[in-house]
Amino acid sequence: MAAGKKTIIFDLDGTLIDSLEDIAVCMNQVLKELNLPIHKMEDYKYFVGGGISVLIDNALKGYSNEIKEEATKKFKVIYDQKLHSKTKPYDGIYELLDELEKLDVNLAILSNKPHEFTLQYANSLFDKYNFKEIHGQKQTIPKKPDPIAAINIAKNFDANCEEVYFVGDTMVDMQTAKNARMIAIGVLWGFRDEKELSEHGADFLVNHPLEILKIINDK
Repeated sequence: MAAGKKTIIFDLDGTLIDSLEDIAVCMNQVLKELNLPIHKMEDYKYFVGGGISVLIDNALKGYSNEIKEEATKKFKVIYDQKLHSKTKPYDGIYELLDELEKLDVNLAILSNKPHEFTLQYANSLFDKYNFKEIHGQKQTIPKKPDPIAAINIAKNFDANCEEVYFVGDTMVDMQTAKNARMIAIGVLWGFRDEKELSEHGADFLVNHPLEILKIINDK
């Protein structure tokens, strides 16, 4: 892969795709099946971002590990039954990707969503784009905010970490960018707010996907 190209690593949920409603519906279905209280949609904004284990811990605070393990198994089955109809790219994401392709930018996805789910969504919603690196949570590699997966992506693109843009919507993404010594772009259309992103190291904040173009063109 050609050195010298600009490289952008995107988080998936809350950054490229709005998946909150489907995650919440599936998790609440699990809770109902276990005869446990369900949560409001708004609560799930703060439950997600750290992978299934963090989602389960947040949704079942105070419950035993046995119940959490049962909930994890049920969630994986329910969530994996199909690609969810309400999960879709945020407005402006396709336009951004169209422009980045014209600029021949290296594109990657790094998510704490399990790897198989990450691939499913990337391949169904972004199949026309040249994402050469797509990685979800794997057993063999620590999840974000550990920087190793992001650093590996940079190496695969022959890119210097200091010149790579990491785009995400939560403190986990900003911490990942900082830990990997990458440029952190926080998006304000996702699951968390400006305060969280700023406090955890965002170098830039954007309200619309196309604002990312200005940032990378100005560098």
